Amino acid sequence: MLFAEIIRRKRDGSRLDPETIAEVIAEYAADRIPDYQMAALLMAVFFRGLEEDELRAWTSAMLHSGDVMDFSDIPGPKVDKHSTGGVGDKISIPLAPLVAACGASVPMISGRGLGHTGGTLDKLESIPGFTTRLEPARFRAVLRENGVAMLGQTENIVPADKRMYALRDVTGTVESIPLIAASIMSKKLAEGISGLVLDVKVGSGAFMKTRARATELARTLVAVGAGNGVRTTAFLTDMDAPLGNTVGNALEVRESIEILKGCGPADTTELTVVFGAEMLRLAGMATSIDDGRSAISSAIASGAGLDKFRKMVAAQGGNPAVADDPGLLPTAAHTVGVKPSRAGFVGSVDCAGVGIASLILGGGRRTKEDGIDPAVGARILARRGEFVGAGDDLAVIEYNDDRNLAEAARIIRDAFAIVDAPSVPGPLVIDVISSSSNQR
Repeated sequence: MLFAEIIRRKRDGSRLDPETIAEVIAEYAADRIPDYQMAALLMAVFFRGLEEDELRAWTSAMLHSGDVMDFSDIPGPKVDKHSTGGVGDKISIPLAPLVAACGASVPMISGRGLGHTGGTLDKLESIPGFTTRLEPARFRAVLRENGVAMLGQTENIVPADKRMYALRDVTGTVESIPLIAASIMSKKLAEGISGLVLDVKVGSGAFMKTRARATELARTLVAVGAGNGVRTTAFLTDMDAPLGNTVGNALEVRESIEILKGCGPADTTELTVVFGAEMLRLAGMATSIDDGRSAISSAIASGAGLDKFRKMVAAQGGNPAVADDPGLLPTAAHTVGVKPSRAGFVGSVDCAGVGIASLILGGGRRTKEDGIDPAVGARILARRGEFVGAGDDLAVIEYNDDRNLAEAARIIRDAFAIVDAPSVPGPLVIDVISSSSNQR
């Protein structure tokens, strides 16, 4: 295989046949294609896209680059959820144990942060001792015992995507719809699930900035899921402001625990309930969305979801006491408030800027080799439509190293547009897209 010729073919808009795609993915997974060449091909795909048969072959090749799990011997339905990534998006952490508390099994394979967005794995690993690396036998045992496990890709689960995911993050190829679709669906199909809820973010903090692009991605994902026998529903949700009140790994775990205790912010709680209700409906454990909402709300009120979270943390090596004492999570040494440029109402929020501020404080990665400071981030105090005085804080930065503090504060200040009149934010859920066999 002359890889440079394959790059040129895709660069010039030619279609790659399934055999070539399968060989490319297999060779890259085996570390026989260098990152710089794969980065060039990814950039060609970014600009040229993948046709339907190319995407099907690309997803299949990534899926079969490693083990495909079979949980058919574990009783009950298996369902999962995935978000395309946002700022302050910690929904998976409370959602998975809540759905498990209602009787479904949730074998969740998650990812790390991409660009300005946080990653579920990075957040979970801020819990002392928590491991997101479970061998298949241990994964199966945890799922059987507790109904929920949240982990990253092992060396044998979609290894091609594991390498490619990190490479895309640092080569400007994250926002490609076919690459996003193949990455998400290869991991989800490897879980052996029968139902999948997708949270496709749209807005300033999302990779999909417009509703049209988000809709295209949602339809692509739903089609791939349906084509592989997985009942799939995609929600388009607003990402024109940070989700919840916190951005940063340990800070978002604290907020996740608040959701499980029934005292989380309204927006994060609402999406948790909505997604949980649909997961239960897809699993056949709720006859309607209202029935599913009632079940999830009851799991919050009774503490059953928090108990599942506690057991999951213990099963994956973490300190379960964080469920009752979030003060055990990493805490930054310093805090500083960020004040507005003037008094007025909070208009639009460039929440990508908020995510970038957290990243440069140490909460994300500039290169795929970078480490992460789990304690840093920001607490958001001002919401869209609210009035802020000149002396009020828009946000409070939590930091350990002040080298990038001034830049982070400036970015956050500039992210908040202060206007003279209040406006009403749009709905959290913008649209819902389902496969033809799964009309809601």
